[in-house]
Amino acid sequence: MSRIALAMPVVGFDQPTVRIAAWLKAVGDPVGRGEPLAELETEKVTVTLESTASGTLVEIVAKPGEDVAVGEPVAWLEDGA
Repeated sequence: MSRIALAMPVVGFDQPTVRIAAWLKAVGDPVGRGEPLAELETEKVTVTLESTASGTLVEIVAKPGEDVAVGEPVAWLEDGA
């Protein structure tokens, strides 16, 4: 098994950090590639963070209300391979 970092994506032009509004999945939940994981907020928009891989959500690093730098891990998946 290997762990896969789910990083904060670029959400807007010149937006160095993005806020986690809410998690839609919990630790232990199975996750499919492209499946919604969390809601993200900027000053202008709310968007959905989709999983970039399939696996099991094993750790949530960023809590709701927390600002996270673009590119930093927000959660970890285990791929089961």
